[in-house]
Amino acid sequence: MEASGGGNSDPYRGSAVTGSSGSSSSSNSRRYSLLSASNLIQAPISTLLEYSGLLRTRPNHLETEPLFHGGVSGGLHGRAEDSTVTSNDGEVSIRIIGAGEQEHHRERAGLVVGQQVREAGGTNEASTRSPAAIAAADGQGDARSGAGEGASQPGNGGSDSEGGETNGRESSYQRYDIQQAARWIEQILPFSLLLLVVFIRQHLQGFFVTIWIAAFLFKSNDILRKQTALKGERKISYLIGISLLFTLHIVGVYWWYRKDDLLYPLIMFPPKGIPPFWHAMFVIVVNDTLVRQAAMVIKCLLLIYFKNSRGRNYRKQGQLLTLVEYLLLLYRALLPTPVWYRFFLNKEYGSLFSSLMTGLYLTFKLTSVVEKVQSFFTALKALSRKDIHYGAYATAEQVNAAGDLCAICQEKMHAPILLRCKHIFCEDCVSEWFERERTCPLCRALVKSADLRSFGDGSTSLFFQIF
Repeated sequence: MEASGGGNSDPYRGSAVTGSSGSSSSSNSRRYSLLSASNLIQAPISTLLEYSGLLRTRPNHLETEPLFHGGVSGGLHGRAEDSTVTSNDGEVSIRIIGAGEQEHHRERAGLVVGQQVREAGGTNEASTRSPAAIAAADGQGDARSGAGEGASQPGNGGSDSEGGETNGRESSYQRYDIQQAARWIEQILPFSLLLLVVFIRQHLQGFFVTIWIAAFLFKSNDILRKQTALKGERKISYLIGISLLFTLHIVGVYWWYRKDDLLYPLIMFPPKGIPPFWHAMFVIVVNDTLVRQAAMVIKCLLLIYFKNSRGRNYRKQGQLLTLVEYLLLLYRALLPTPVWYRFFLNKEYGSLFSSLMTGLYLTFKLTSVVEKVQSFFTALKALSRKDIHYGAYATAEQVNAAGDLCAICQEKMHAPILLRCKHIFCEDCVSEWFERERTCPLCRALVKSADLRSFGDGSTSLFFQIF
């Protein structure tokens, strides 16, 4: 028997290793095969959730087939329990049983049936045994039960297994809820897309105009930042050309919508009539975008004025650009107020309700406007202050002691600045550095306080001011 069992162990082990590697490779192939075109079209959300691992992969037909014709089934990913059975000729057979949910219920049902059969056999034996034998058996049973109780008291294996089964059921319920929600979204997704198409068709002109002016704004912001970074290499003709282009774009859009009450909010007057919700949103977005475009024209004029700026003039150019941006932020915060004031003050909903909504909106708006006013006055103070708040001008002795070479531009220092950390740089180099950073370029010591964000690089805030 020993020779037979040992001779058959190696082939079984080799087949087990081969099966595990094959199952891992097949699981990986199944995972990557989820992102097929048919799965994405039929069930896009469920496919993505299954690919990310949030949902269990849907089984294939090959995985659900029973391993044996006797009715025992199990997944390749389940818990394996092997029981060895020795036959008459000395061969060892291994039966692999999965730990799926159906198999778990099947095992419990088998145990119940086995217990009933054993109880029936026990009653037949008890009827044929003598009273002395029955008494002796009862004594052995009591001893076994006492030993079983004593052994079960120090351990909590049963409670741990029950807690694991409870957590497993809860996680399966959660996965089921996620799967049902994903399927519900997939069901309403085609209808939502149809509604979106109809909405775009109803507001086709406004939809494309909004996309156009937003794309024009983003491109203009990129051009302006590049022109600011060129410093003395900027071309006056190019700056004048883009300024005229920005101006023509603004005038053209307002002329096209001259009958849609776009100009009234610019001077803080509410529209004549009560605007519908989507029309109010369109008026606010168009005005907010074109006002930023007009501010870019002013920034272009500043860049023309400070074309050959160096040292102190370059720092003043950054302060002026920052001041223009914070003034723009303050005006943009006030710009939607007339439109929403007219929208909320609708007497059709009742005087009390409309007055309450208008008062709440104005209260919320006041808090944001106060913040913008504080930022504007902080930028104005920075412009009026002549000293450098992150250092001071270096003397000739300090420059000679540190070396007459700037660590940023690797050239001879022009208007050297001594930082608080005792490092010296050119004023225009370190001013440009502090447009993006707050620390020293060499030692990384904190030099500039975070009192106000700088817009000295010519950038414009791209967030829409809706409310």
